[in-house]
Amino acid sequence: MSEAALPASQMGGAPPTAATPSSPADTVQAKGKHKGKQTQFRLIAACSLGNALEMYDFTVYSFFALLIGKLFFPSDSPYGSLLLAVATFGIGFVMRPLGGVVIGSYADRKGRKAALTLTIGLMVAGTLCIALAPTYASAGVFGSLMILAGRLLQGFSLGGEIGAATSMLMESGGIRGRGFRVSWQLASQGLAAVLGALTGAALYAALPQASLESWGWRLPFLFGLLIAPVGFYIRANLEETHQGGRHESSPMGRLLREHGGTVLKGIFSITAGTAAMYLVVFFMPTYMIRVLHMPPSLSLLSGCATGITMFAVALLSGRLADRLPNRKPLVIGSLVLGVLAVYPAFWLINHYPSVPLVLCLSVLLTAIVNLGTTPLFLMLLEMLPIGVRASGISVIYSVGVTVFGGSSQFIVTWLLATTGNPMSPAFYMMACGVLSICALVSLRARRVD
Repeated sequence: MSEAALPASQMGGAPPTAATPSSPADTVQAKGKHKGKQTQFRLIAACSLGNALEMYDFTVYSFFALLIGKLFFPSDSPYGSLLLAVATFGIGFVMRPLGGVVIGSYADRKGRKAALTLTIGLMVAGTLCIALAPTYASAGVFGSLMILAGRLLQGFSLGGEIGAATSMLMESGGIRGRGFRVSWQLASQGLAAVLGALTGAALYAALPQASLESWGWRLPFLFGLLIAPVGFYIRANLEETHQGGRHESSPMGRLLREHGGTVLKGIFSITAGTAAMYLVVFFMPTYMIRVLHMPPSLSLLSGCATGITMFAVALLSGRLADRLPNRKPLVIGSLVLGVLAVYPAFWLINHYPSVPLVLCLSVLLTAIVNLGTTPLFLMLLEMLPIGVRASGISVIYSVGVTVFGGSSQFIVTWLLATTGNPMSPAFYMMACGVLSICALVSLRARRVD
C-alpha cells in the first residue's frame, strides 16, 4: 500500500483538522478515483457487450427453434424440423475452435482491443444473415443456407471473443477485484438470456401465430443489432493491456508446446458448466413445450428465471473468487452438488409438471453450476502467461463448448426421439459433470503472473 493511501497517523505526521481546506492534490486524487470508476465501467461494458449480443442471439434462436425449423427446415417427421433447427444451432459451434485459434492468436499478437473490434463486426454480419434470411417457402434452400451462414459467422466470432475479452478484464486492473471483473463476462450471458426470454415471451403473447411466422420472429434479431454501434464506439476507446512483439514465436505453437496439458484439462473442466447452461437455460423452453406440453408463453419464463440467476450467482462467485486463497474446492464442490441434484430435479419435473416447479428447479440447477464457473475461469486465466492467455482461453472455451455444449441440444433431442426417455437431459448433464470433476481433480492450480 502506498503512503498516499495510509492515514496520517501511520505516516508519522499529524492528522489534518476539520478546518483544513482540500488541497489541489486531494482534488486531483478524487477526480482520479472517479475517472477510475468510469474507466472500469467502460471496460466491463466493452468486454461484455459482444458476449451479451451473441448470447442474446443464441437465446432467441433457441426459443424460436420450433418456428425456425418449420420455416427453414420443413420435414414430415414431428422431430425432424426441430432436429434440423438445433443442428443448425449447433453447427455454429463447429466454427468456434477455428475462431478461437485465429482470433485468439490475433489477440495475443496484435492486442485485445484489435481482436474485440474484429469480433463484434463478425457478430453483426452473422445476426444480419439470420434476421434477413428468406424462408424455405419463398427462396428454397437459399434461405436455409443464409441461416447456416449466420450461425457460422457467429460461432467463428465468439470463438475468439471469449479469450480476448476475459483476458482484458483480468489484465485491466490489480489482483484484487479481478474475479469480479471476469464475472461480468458470465453475468452478461444471464442478462442476455433474460432479455431474449422477455422478448420471446412478449412476441408469443402479443402476436398471432401467422404474424410470428411471417415477420414477428425476425424482430428480436433486428433489435439485437441496435447494440452494435455502442459496442464499436466503446471498444474503439479502450486502453490496450497487451500487444505481442514482432519477433515473438507463434502464440498457438507456444501454447501447445508449453501448456498443452493445462489446455486439455481446462477443456474437460468446463464441460459440466457449458452443458448445463445450454440445456437448462437455452433448451429448457423447447423441452417444456415439446416434452411437457406446456404453453410457449409460460415456458419461456424459464429463460427469465435462469438468466436472472446466472447474473446474480456469477457476480457472487466473482466476489468469492477474490476472497478465497484457494478456489479449487469451491469449483469441485459446485460440480459434485450439481451431479447429485440433476437427476432428482428432472424426475420431479417429469412426474409433477408445473410451471412453478420447473422454474424453481431450473433456478436451483443454474445456481449450483454457476457458483463455480467464475472461479474456474479465473483459475485458468491465472495459469496461462499473458503472451498466450487469449489463445489458451479461446481454445479451452471454444473446444469445450463445441464438443459438450453446442452439440448438447442435438444429442438430447436425438435421445428423446430415439429412446423416448424424458430423463435424457439429466443423464447427459451427469456424464459431463463427472468428466469435469475428474479433470479438475488432476488440474494443478497455480499463478504465473
